Amino acid sequence: MIIFRLPFDKDYYINSNNNNTKNSVEFVSFDKKTYLKFDGDLKKLSPMDFAKKKFQLPENPFLVDNETKEEYLEKIERTIDFIKVHRLKKIVVARKKNIDFQDINIFETFQNLVKSYPSAFVYVFQKGDIFWIGAFSELLGKYDKKTHFFETMSLAGTLPIDEDWTEKEIEEQKPVTEYIGNILKTYSENVEISETKDHISGNIKHLRTDFKTQISERSLDDLINDLHPTPAVCGVPKSLCISIIQDIEGFDRSFYAGYSKVDINDTIFYFVNLRCGRLFKNNAELFVGGGITALSSPEKEWRETELKADALMNNIK
Repeated sequence: MIIFRLPFDKDYYINSNNNNTKNSVEFVSFDKKTYLKFDGDLKKLSPMDFAKKKFQLPENPFLVDNETKEEYLEKIERTIDFIKVHRLKKIVVARKKNIDFQDINIFETFQNLVKSYPSAFVYVFQKGDIFWIGAFSELLGKYDKKTHFFETMSLAGTLPIDEDWTEKEIEEQKPVTEYIGNILKTYSENVEISETKDHISGNIKHLRTDFKTQISERSLDDLINDLHPTPAVCGVPKSLCISIIQDIEGFDRSFYAGYSKVDINDTIFYFVNLRCGRLFKNNAELFVGGGITALSSPEKEWRETELKADALMNNIK
């Protein structure tokens, strides 16, 4: 089962039990090795009916102690050294944060995320003992089946809303923009690129550049495969960063930094799966990360991941 709300939409959707599937929702893991597909046509779900639903959270067989701040700082120092030795632009490093609770109200948590993140794809899904919730607004892609316009964005760099951008955040976002622009130009001669602007997401902000072009629908899967994972969730160059990320992080990202595909009516959405967590009976594993460059401050990176964890944790009820 999956329940979701699209960005800036007032309606909630749920997959039905019939097999005459016109629309679909899929989740793809970061490493592209795991695909979850939710069968059944999508239909609207009223908040009242949502509130009545019963959810059975699984036990957590993976529970381990949280990574300490000192361990995380050491990991970032190691990453910075690797970046300098190999003269890389950026590597994205993630951590998991476990939080405990006596009980969780899925409906109230979902409602809180909807209110906190009006521009986000907000979802909760369960497939067997796999139970995830998340809310994030980064588009890996949006495709209009009628006009054939494809839109995406470069989103990177993170600060509290009231702080000014520094060279570190600006340099962190640049390779993401270059990477996306170069890939799109292999599929289309005319690519519109916007000015870089602020993108507000709850208690933090990011740097954002938008892209728009026209492509044929038959090229869509190839384009998404080329784009994912972008430097915003991986690093540059992609192949080297992918090979070192798991060694540095020490855990499987699963669906964190993967993407979801929502095929509904005349539009296909692809959302990057950030600001998310896996839920269990009495706790949750929250996934957060940040882009590391040669200019990174380990202490500042720790604060950034704490802010990102708080952004989700503060909505859990």
